[in-house]
Amino acid sequence: MESARYGEIGPGVLSRLTAAVYRYLVLGVFLAVSGLPTVVFWSLLSPQPANAVLFVAALAPVAPALSAALYAQRAWAAEPDLKPAKPLVRGLRLNTRDTLAWWIPMLALNAVLAVNILFADAVPGGELLRPVCAVLMAAAAVWSGHLLVVSSFFSFRFRDVLRVAAAEFFLSWKATLGILALLVVATATVLLSSEALLLLLGWVFCAWLWAAVRPVVADVTERFTVRD
Repeated sequence: MESARYGEIGPGVLSRLTAAVYRYLVLGVFLAVSGLPTVVFWSLLSPQPANAVLFVAALAPVAPALSAALYAQRAWAAEPDLKPAKPLVRGLRLNTRDTLAWWIPMLALNAVLAVNILFADAVPGGELLRPVCAVLMAAAAVWSGHLLVVSSFFSFRFRDVLRVAAAEFFLSWKATLGILALLVVATATVLLSSEALLLLLGWVFCAWLWAAVRPVVADVTERFTVRD
């Protein structure tokens, strides 16, 4: 049974450590390739408020790549082997359509919020509008983390994906705080350094994200699915 559990990796500490390093090396390359179009597009845009919508639109490939990364990390834990790219590709193939179904509207919402924040001074009451939009943007980003989990691991109807993710926003509050902390660190990395550094460290952020949302997967399974 022990040999079946570890498959071709083996039960030794060194072999398991080497396999883990190899998996996350592959994950890092996958995320770098997936995120490269976004970073390149950003580098071509001048940092002007008028380009806010384009900056947000360039994030379109991000959610499918993160979904595949979450899917793969759970697969690696369930079936250890030396083919880490297979679950990444499978997760991307299975989850891209379901992920984009909510990700594109979420990007549109965030584009509107970003424009409101950047141009708040041009309208009466802008001083109040800016913090409200900032809070809504942060809430939408954290909700997106829960949507990512639900659409990556469960086959619910679209409206149920939205409802379950909204429920988990409050039910799994520790995961919500973990997602928020991850977003804060990622944003600080971009602002204080560069998008390229975030791209290179993508595997670290995905490992952190998986650690934060594993309780969400368990809770959704327990509350919203029927066991045979």
